[in-house]
Amino acid sequence: MKSILTMKKTTIRSLILLLALSMSMMCLSACGSSGGEESAPADTPATITVTDHADNQVEVPAEINRIAVCDIYPLPSVLAVFFGNADKIVGMPMPSMTAAQNGLLGQLYPEILNAETGYIDGTNVNMEALTALEPDVVFYSASSAELGEQLRNAGFAAVAISVNKWDYNCIETLNHWIELLSQMFPDSDKAELVRTRSEEMYALVQDRVKDIPDEERANAFFLFQYSDTTLLTSGKQFFVQWWADAIGAKNVATELSTDNSVAVNMEQVYAWNPDLIFMTNFNTYYPDDLYNNTVEGYDWSAVTAVQNERVFKMPLGMYRSYTPGVDCPVTLLWMAKAAYPEKFEDLDVIAEAKSYYKEVFGIDLTDEQAQSIFAPVQSSGTGFSYQ
Repeated sequence: MKSILTMKKTTIRSLILLLALSMSMMCLSACGSSGGEESAPADTPATITVTDHADNQVEVPAEINRIAVCDIYPLPSVLAVFFGNADKIVGMPMPSMTAAQNGLLGQLYPEILNAETGYIDGTNVNMEALTALEPDVVFYSASSAELGEQLRNAGFAAVAISVNKWDYNCIETLNHWIELLSQMFPDSDKAELVRTRSEEMYALVQDRVKDIPDEERANAFFLFQYSDTTLLTSGKQFFVQWWADAIGAKNVATELSTDNSVAVNMEQVYAWNPDLIFMTNFNTYYPDDLYNNTVEGYDWSAVTAVQNERVFKMPLGMYRSYTPGVDCPVTLLWMAKAAYPEKFEDLDVIAEAKSYYKEVFGIDLTDEQAQSIFAPVQSSGTGFSYQ
């Protein structure tokens, strides 16, 4: 009898062990996945649909790890600052690269200097070379409808970004760029923060310049491109007009209705006789080149802005100020102070730049780095030809 009881207990224990082992194996099978990684939740979408700036409904991967940029030069800098790194940027145009090499962008995010540039020249894209980059998404200018069609036909998730949908308003354009990126990359959402801070900085300027009498407003000339064969500015249908209006100045070339930039001659400059000149970083020249007439064929000595040494080289932080970009709010403060120093005497532009980048993007700039924004190197203006 005792032997039988012992056998029964042994059998019961064996059954219990077998049952426990079976349950453990079932648990491991249910929880495990190939390669030992956790399986994605069943309800996680593989793609999302966004409305781009050309009003296209674009299906893009929910997880985007590889990005290429075509003909929208400031965007790589916006992407890097938006993410806090440039790991996702596998391709960008050469003008974007030269800005990164000569400004803060390459210092803060050196990985961006590894991006490929050879697949694009202007709006001409080598689709085979772009395909080799295996981008999850490709950004292009909304004004390049033909390029967008080519990208879609080649099988790319092509997202249009606009620079003029908001009447060349650089602040508003920046805000819409960040809003679209925040939809595509919700983990990096900065839309509300960027809009709030940029609008605060814009309002600060407006409050101080709104009551300037018309006859006392600065007459500003924007020197976009400059060489021994080319002198370009812009009229009322480009970024120039917004910048001038935003700082309470007058664009002397408002009468020029041509879109984008247009060639002018010195006779027109003499007739306008600006008392303020801003030089962009889309050329390699500096105020001293106007003061000393270093470029053959031009004599600036009779221009009031030159006589009073009121010529300023525009900043280059993450990208060339003038176009939309993350530097726009800081550029606006700097430009307003350049135009009306007495109205912004208390404004420390270096401190404002450091505060803006820290509060909005978590970037800790040193004093030296912040100062370099307002003293761009000559080589930052290379790579542009407007013959």
